[in-house]
Amino acid sequence: MWFEDSKVCPQRNAAARALAKSDPKLGRLIATVGPCTLHRRRDYFVVLAKAIFSQQISTKVAAVLFARFRKLFPAGRPTPQRVFDLLSKNPQAARSCGLSRQKEAYLLDLARHFVAGEIPTHRFVRMDDEQIIESLTRVKGVGRWTAEMFLIFVLNRPNVLPVDDLGLRKGIQNLLKLKDLPTPGQCTQIGRRWHPHRSLATWYLWRSLDKKAPQ
Repeated sequence: MWFEDSKVCPQRNAAARALAKSDPKLGRLIATVGPCTLHRRRDYFVVLAKAIFSQQISTKVAAVLFARFRKLFPAGRPTPQRVFDLLSKNPQAARSCGLSRQKEAYLLDLARHFVAGEIPTHRFVRMDDEQIIESLTRVKGVGRWTAEMFLIFVLNRPNVLPVDDLGLRKGIQNLLKLKDLPTPGQCTQIGRRWHPHRSLATWYLWRSLDKKAPQ
């Protein structure tokens, strides 16, 4: 569900060159995959709402259901106040979009946090990664993994290493030809060489698992 643009982001070229220099194995992967296409987004609430929708279902199904959900709002824009009002007054409408009672509660809590200003989006630029993770994980249904994906794909924070992510761990296993899947602790140690560009390294390791990526 995490958004990407098809356009290349030139600002990441220098970081990719630095990664390739610090880790020749990763450098070969970077050359194979090609330029990074991550771009910053500003629709924070919509991204997090879709993340909740996507839990425990396929990306394709989540996209269909969330598109149906968006149609419940003027111009297809589910703002925090609109979502809060809908779920407070007419939860059956949301349930018609495939939203379970649990996800409905999560989405209502997300909307409430935004309406109350308890997620300080205007201060994100001045907050470090852990502070943002802490603010996001106060919302029911938003765990550390979701917050880390938000940092990478939405805020484009440069040095995030989501060591609990299975795709990252599998990518590291393949890159280093390890017999066993590395533990989160081992990933942390391995990832030290990619500082301060660990988000970019993570992106390339994910791309290495993409069947569409050149091998």
